[in-house]
This record gives sequence, structure tokens and C-alpha cells, in this order.
Amino acid sequence: MKKATKSKKAAHRGNSPKTIDEYLAGVAEPGRTTLRKMREMIFSAAPKGTEEIISYKIPAFKYKNVLVWFAAFSDHCSFFPTAAVIKAHHSELEGYTLSKGTIQFPLNRPLPAALVKKMVKMRVAQIEKGKR
Repeated sequence: MKKATKSKKAAHRGNSPKTIDEYLAGVAEPGRTTLRKMREMIFSAAPKGTEEIISYKIPAFKYKNVLVWFAAFSDHCSFFPTAAVIKAHHSELEGYTLSKGTIQFPLNRPLPAALVKKMVKMRVAQIEKGKR
């Protein structure tokens, strides 16, 4: 595990996006394709009724509370599933740059689908138990 350093500015430029599609339209390749794959992975693991939103100017999914966030930066993409989820899956995240609540991964290589889905399902369980 590498320790995350301060992230460079989010890859989205211009006005704040109002939808995930608007956000993705402002992301250069290969980050855009990578985030589209992440979006599909998250959506496939999220429960019925989950909404796509923009939170803190980046894409997020909301199920009662914010489930997870994801974003593109100038030199990487990030997935924000919360600190507890990262801690629980720490051994599976070997080789990725981590901080308390963030997983950084290469612009052209999303996290493994099975791992993303496991983390999303853990977040759903946390929310169901009343944990933010």
C-alpha cells in the first residue's frame, strides 16, 4: 500500500456539473472510460432505489445516505467508499495508493469489478445499520 499524497485537481473543468453524465463529459480519456466502467460496477451492486447524484462536485450514488463517490484527477481516478470499507478490504487493495477514505487507481485501469461490488455491498450494510 502506498500512502496517498495530496491529489491534484479533479479532472473536471468549468462549471460544476449537475449530473454524472455532465461530469463524465468533462473528463478526458482514458479517465472517462474508466469512470464509466466504475459507474456500471457501482450501479450493478447498489440496491433498487439508489440515485446518481453530484456531491462535493463529484459523482456519487445515494442510498438513504451517500453510498460512495468516484472521480477523475489529472494523474489517477479515485473511489471513495469510506474509511471503514477500505480498512475492511485493506489486504485486497495491495498495490493501490490509499488514504483514510480514498483508493487511487490508474486512469486506464478501474478497480476489479468483484472488489468494487463487495465494497458497495458493505456500504449498503453499513447504511442499513445506521452508520454513515
